[in-house]
Amino acid sequence: MTSAIRTDGLTKDYGAGHGLFDLDLDVAEGEVFGYLGPNGAGKTTTIRLLMDLARPTRGSAAIFGLDCQSRSVDVKRHVGHVPGELPQFGPLRGRDVVAYLGSMGGGVDQAYVRELAGRLELDLGRRFREYSTGNKKKLALVVAFMHRPRLLILDEPTSGLDPLNQQQFYAMVREAREGGATVFLSSHVLSEVQHVCTRVGIIRAGRLVQVASLEDLHEIRMHRVEIEFDGAVPLDRIRAADGVADVVAEDHRVHCVVRGRFEPLLDAIAGSVVVNLSSHEPSLEELFLVHYADAEPEAAASPC
Repeated sequence: MTSAIRTDGLTKDYGAGHGLFDLDLDVAEGEVFGYLGPNGAGKTTTIRLLMDLARPTRGSAAIFGLDCQSRSVDVKRHVGHVPGELPQFGPLRGRDVVAYLGSMGGGVDQAYVRELAGRLELDLGRRFREYSTGNKKKLALVVAFMHRPRLLILDEPTSGLDPLNQQQFYAMVREAREGGATVFLSSHVLSEVQHVCTRVGIIRAGRLVQVASLEDLHEIRMHRVEIEFDGAVPLDRIRAADGVADVVAEDHRVHCVVRGRFEPLLDAIAGSVVVNLSSHEPSLEELFLVHYADAEPEAAASPC
């Protein structure tokens, strides 16, 4: 299968351990690839290098076989991009931004633009400076999708969106993939990439630490769980359940950590009277500190 994105030893060294180091990545054409890591891990640096908004210290990157630096203009003809920091369009109305950027790409289907704006509940008649953070992100999504590009490179695309608009975004990504597009989506939210991605690359402190399938993600998921019982607590069964650790009993309450799937814990408490059960997904930073505690990057661990 053709590579939509390929990097070989891609590095941007800002000094003092900050940057991106020796990234070897291959994203197949037609897949939805999640680029997952805590804030500051190097996700935006990677995307800036792919879009030729920063130059590498060493190594190379190519999109559809085109070098991202020497062929950057050709690369951009194939890419719809949502940057981490949106440009400012001041007094321009949303439709003016669409018209301006659309003309640079040779024109767009206005009916499709209206469809995208309607799905995201975006008023294109308002001035950019009047938009909320969420509406600015919606405009960026419209601009990224409106050319129906071969590749979408999206940096934290759902930040600022409400849950309903997030669902619309996930549907747009699925439809783009069904139409043959490739999607490279960065996120710091583990549950988000599971909605749409086929594989994920996990980056920490500027280094790629794992490329995983969705099934692999279940193995690194972790939840902190609190269960309140009415009556006897099946403590021994809970402690013996696969994936359950750090079990602490307090009166009729049990606190524990569940890694991976919930079925073993649910089997352990079956038949008991449960008054309340709450589950909390820790931050990705906390999850990574637990899961990759024995896999520290070779370079200084300060994130960029």
